[in-house]
Amino acid sequence: MTPRLPVLASAALLLIGLIAIVSGASAAGAGIAAIDSPNCGAVQYGGPGSAQALIVSDLPLQGDSRQRSLQMNTAIRLVLEGSNWQAGGRKVAFQACADSNAKTGLWGAAECRANARAYAADPSVLGVIGTYHSGCAELMIPILGKAPGGGVAMVSPGNTLICLTQTSPSCPTGQPASLYPKRHNYARVVPNDAYQGAGLASFAKQRGIERAYVLYAGKDPTSLGQARTFRGGAGKLGIEIAGFRAWNASASSYKALMQKVAMTSPDAVLLAGLTEQNGARLIKDKVAVLGPNSGGVKLLAPDGFAQQSTIDLAGSAAKGMFASVPGRVPQNLTGPGKKLVSQLQAEVNGSVELYAPYAGQAASVLLSAIGHSGERAGVIDALRETKVTNGITGSFRILPSGDPSVGPITVSVAKKTFVPVREVEPGQALVKAARQD
Repeated sequence: MTPRLPVLASAALLLIGLIAIVSGASAAGAGIAAIDSPNCGAVQYGGPGSAQALIVSDLPLQGDSRQRSLQMNTAIRLVLEGSNWQAGGRKVAFQACADSNAKTGLWGAAECRANARAYAADPSVLGVIGTYHSGCAELMIPILGKAPGGGVAMVSPGNTLICLTQTSPSCPTGQPASLYPKRHNYARVVPNDAYQGAGLASFAKQRGIERAYVLYAGKDPTSLGQARTFRGGAGKLGIEIAGFRAWNASASSYKALMQKVAMTSPDAVLLAGLTEQNGARLIKDKVAVLGPNSGGVKLLAPDGFAQQSTIDLAGSAAKGMFASVPGRVPQNLTGPGKKLVSQLQAEVNGSVELYAPYAGQAASVLLSAIGHSGERAGVIDALRETKVTNGITGSFRILPSGDPSVGPITVSVAKKTFVPVREVEPGQALVKAARQD
């Protein structure tokens, strides 16, 4: 990855400050110093008196995921406002930080490491909400786990890589144990890629797909992991894998690649990766060579493509493609989740991005843990005992692995926006097959 630039002069960080001003939450009276990093925006606090602790978000605020991340930060703020900026009587401020590279728009290894060190060094930081990209989490978890005071708790609203919490043949040697040199300080509120791969394979079977070609973004372990979980689930269901190949995210054209795919006569193509990894060009060339996604060759993708920027960038070529997300889409949430979605719609004046409610749920889980203890080690202990009843994203508990106890997958179809088609709850046998590929 390209080293971090000395200053991130990005519109995204400016927008963080604007969000704080518009909401009435500001650093005034926060009583907490901002984290000393050019990657972070202003401290936000709208409660009584002065804040006593700080939570931070760590999300990609440049590139194609910027709008999604800004909505996630808005959801976090709304949850804090709903709790009057308090957790068990402890007053909590919020600071949003960027882990993306200003030059590439992708998450950057230098940014992720630098951010984690800054959070660990600031004793007011009791928890981190993030990351979105699993590769960034892989770098941050051990740094935060060794932080003074017993480590810093980390709750992700978007990581899906299996190896962060469970073993799999696709994991590097020693993972996930090697990520936790001192203690397990990590949890997530979305199911991992074994659920997503199994759910997407189950959906493909329901759609009558018999022969799928799997493409994944080269040099990206998360994309490879998603490709393998789909392959594992598909094999269990009797779906033949016509091919398994990486794409070069720097290529100017994928027509030659799609012509090779066409030679295997698949009835579906799976794209495991991110919109940011030249996904729009890939979609356009798939349609140019293999025909529209509503035709004889369907187009499937996991959550890296399930965002509005995919449709905006790929245009009409995206129409008819199916994209899955771990968990429930905003339209399907009830109770507190439905309320948060309504609040978000009013603030963003448009559709709610898929992971925004999960960012709100992560904030709620972290605030609950802070409410049990104002000390770093105590927050981690409380996090690992989390049980949520009728929460923003439903009812679940955090398992010893750090995963949520339930794993629905929602598949949506691309039209003007992504419209939910089916919610799938894959069985444990299928999930196991996906994880063990």
